[in-house]
Amino acid sequence: MQKVIVIIGPTAVGKTEAGLKLAKTLNTEIISGDSMQIYQEVAIGTAKPTKQEQAQIKHHLIDQRSVFQEYSVKDFVKQANEVIEVLNKKGKVPIVVGGTGFYINALVNKMQLGEPGEYKTSVDKKWEDFLEKNGPEKLWKELEKIDPAASEKIAPNNSRRTLRALTVIGRTGKLFSQQQKQITPRYDALIIGLNSERQLVYDRINRRVDLMMEKGLLDEAKFIYENRAQEHQVIQAIGYKELFPYFEGEKSLEECISKLKQASRKYAKRQITYFKHQLPVHWVDPLQDSTSETKIKKLVSDFLKV
Repeated sequence: MQKVIVIIGPTAVGKTEAGLKLAKTLNTEIISGDSMQIYQEVAIGTAKPTKQEQAQIKHHLIDQRSVFQEYSVKDFVKQANEVIEVLNKKGKVPIVVGGTGFYINALVNKMQLGEPGEYKTSVDKKWEDFLEKNGPEKLWKELEKIDPAASEKIAPNNSRRTLRALTVIGRTGKLFSQQQKQITPRYDALIIGLNSERQLVYDRINRRVDLMMEKGLLDEAKFIYENRAQEHQVIQAIGYKELFPYFEGEKSLEECISKLKQASRKYAKRQITYFKHQLPVHWVDPLQDSTSETKIKKLVSDFLKV
């Protein structure tokens, strides 16, 4: 079975830096495991590796699509598989770096990702009524409350899948995330998780948002806002929609930035919940443990010897 190393963790914890260091040590390449870094027009809000960082190590699955083109987890898995196969043939073990849990899970495991007709079964009327009255995002938040792991696999604007998950939970009395079919590993994967004390991570998130604003996040968000009539996934990405009320004159910029920080912190919490419930992770604290780099090298060394 082909080997792959994965570095995951909540937003702003330091995945990019850790991935670069390890890739240099192993003389290998990096595959982005972030669902939004594939899009060309957005870099600041998606926390893409900088051009300087990308120049140090070759990165894959970054800047390959326009925000106006469709891109799914199936596309990601197909493209990542192709890169992994090429690198393995060269004797290199690829490093996947990212925080999109469902994408990572779908890559390292043979998951049934669903066909167009998968969710045609009837749904509970109460949830249909809820959707009609409150909209798709509030419906998704209901699923997030009941089954956070399931909500991580479903985009907030995908009301069809959200309805299906809530219906299954209601009819079976079991979490939707616990009813998925048995999955089989696609790769021999070492999954390294970076995490630290919650407040430390939250502080880093707050500082990152401030830095993003300094770099021009508002301009990126304005581009997304002005093109919101064209349906595309980035509209729902954290970092953009939180600033829309500012463009509409409903809230001050300071209020929107505060909301963005809050949404980012909540997202980090959901990321950790997903990783802990869905993936076999070796956790390391890069913020408080001075031996974290040594621990990562030991994990990798043991993994490559097997």
